[in-house]
Amino acid sequence: MTHALFSPRRREHAAREAERQELLASLASTRTLIQQAYGGFNTVSDSDLIESYVFEIKALQSRYDYLLRRVKELECAP
Repeated sequence: MTHALFSPRRREHAAREAERQELLASLASTRTLIQQAYGGFNTVSDSDLIESYVFEIKALQSRYDYLLRRVKELECAP
């Protein structure tokens, strides 16, 4: 009976779930950073700062897309 508790399948499922939870936390954090970057973007008028915020927002959006794609891959995994 104890073998069922430590089966490779259960360990794999637990590892996937731990990764999924970590990815979801990163998604939430990245979403907050995007909102903050938009807030900063909306308050500046200097062209260099505007450009800086545009790059920051684009980078954060790319990170968010990657994290979301990874979560979906984990959820579709057998």
